[in-house]
Amino acid sequence: MGVSFLSTFPPLLPVVPAPSLSTSTTAAAPRCPSHAVAIRCSKMETDVTANEDRFHRRDILKWSGVTIGMELMASSGAFVQEASAADLIQRRQRSDFLSNIKTTLYSAIKENPDAISSILTLALNDAVTYDKATKSGGPNGSIRFSSELNRPENKGLSAALNLVDRAKKEIDSYSKGGPISYADLIQLAAQSAIKATFLASAIRKCGGNEEKGNLVYSAYGSAGQWGLFDREFGRVDTQEPDPEGRVPQWEKASVKEIKDKFSAIGFGPRQVAVMSAFMGPDQAATEALLATDPDVSPWVQKYQRSRETVSQTDYEVDLITTLTKLSCLGQQINYEAYSYPVQKVDLSKLKL
Repeated sequence: MGVSFLSTFPPLLPVVPAPSLSTSTTAAAPRCPSHAVAIRCSKMETDVTANEDRFHRRDILKWSGVTIGMELMASSGAFVQEASAADLIQRRQRSDFLSNIKTTLYSAIKENPDAISSILTLALNDAVTYDKATKSGGPNGSIRFSSELNRPENKGLSAALNLVDRAKKEIDSYSKGGPISYADLIQLAAQSAIKATFLASAIRKCGGNEEKGNLVYSAYGSAGQWGLFDREFGRVDTQEPDPEGRVPQWEKASVKEIKDKFSAIGFGPRQVAVMSAFMGPDQAATEALLATDPDVSPWVQKYQRSRETVSQTDYEVDLITTLTKLSCLGQQINYEAYSYPVQKVDLSKLKL
């Protein structure tokens, strides 16, 4: 019997060290063309009388271009430095804002732990409206509209949206870069809900000792896997509900209907199994249904075994990876969202 989740991206490329600057110059390949004309990086010697026909105009143009390019690079240094500084400021602003958002959501969910299941379903149902053929729908905040929220597949999700609404009011009150979008906040709420369950699982495995549970989660948990998810921050809210008929009623759907829906948005049996906690309040019942399918069953068993371990590594990493992809379907991320201009200080007016 597996442990229920609710009851309880590594770098893509290795870091390659830069080549040493102390490498012997005698072993290095020559950087200049080897015509009969002798050209050095520090000196140019030309035997005009013997090789007059070999010194072509293209050589002159080539080296003139290099010279002009070097001058342009040197003159643009100040601009590059200024652009880099502005980019660093924006990153810091977004990072600080995101940290504050997580704190707000953590407090809201801690006060309402019973809302975790519906928060996960809210995020899933907002995202799976994505349609690959028309490139429409997806995690765009459309579920906030009453006409969409009142559809049969979204029954019981009002409480989750109310929690998001309350959090949004608080977040908007301290935001310096404009109000947060529902599209962002709903997915971030799901992230906070998942983290809360991961932490609760660690605490339970430590006999209810919160201090030990926090240490276990910090040491063995998946906190370091959220980097890409956090970067995809800047979704834009749609201004109308998404079309009907795109979201199954998870508790009534057959395994085939669930698989077909996930397949339509680019996912397979593995992702179906790992997202079982998002398909209703009874994860155990959902997994029992999914385990009847020969394609999904091996993954259900794999994640149940993983949840019984201290670290839950396989389950947590695959869940984070799947949610990261799901939370961006069809969205154009504005990586400058929530940044704001910094007031410049007039140094001439400072009194020393």
